[in-house]
Amino acid sequence: MNQSSKRDHLHRLPDSAYCGCAVVHWTLNIRDRRTGWLSAKFYYHFRELLTHSQFRYAIASPIFCFMPDHIHLMWMGILEWSNQKLAMRHLRTRCNESLKQIGFELQDQPYDHVLRDEERQEFAFVATCEYIARNPERAGLVGIDEYVKYPFTGCLVPGYPELKPFAADYWTRFNRAFAWLRANGLINGQT
Repeated sequence: MNQSSKRDHLHRLPDSAYCGCAVVHWTLNIRDRRTGWLSAKFYYHFRELLTHSQFRYAIASPIFCFMPDHIHLMWMGILEWSNQKLAMRHLRTRCNESLKQIGFELQDQPYDHVLRDEERQEFAFVATCEYIARNPERAGLVGIDEYVKYPFTGCLVPGYPELKPFAADYWTRFNRAFAWLRANGLINGQT
């Protein structure tokens, strides 16, 4: 393999850091930070792919945000057997299949930040989620404090399609739904 085709690989924490109740901020970049792929059609297709990956590996996403050249996802493991590395591999494979149809692809590896205990405390965690949601504001895609109007930000919690990340009662409802899933699993059917 010549030097120009050799790609660097990011260092990861041990696999156990991505399992169980891990909370991870993932960033998926479009190769060469190209733009032009983001559309409402792709956004909704991605939500479908995300739903399958999250359900399969027991993951909830309290916030995600699509930017013109990358995607942010905050993921939380729901069950002890949740595996975010496998879920990300599953999602990226399907996402790349779709992106390649329109001439794009993801860079080789996503970036990740596994949240430490102090970052998982409610105030700090909500602040990190807001930081993700405010990406369009910082990029000048929407005005100051208009990030709630950005059409490519959402959340996805298996079984709870009615959750909206900017609703006044969102965090109360998210915490209730997440606690229920942690206690009862994904297939109980009672809510």
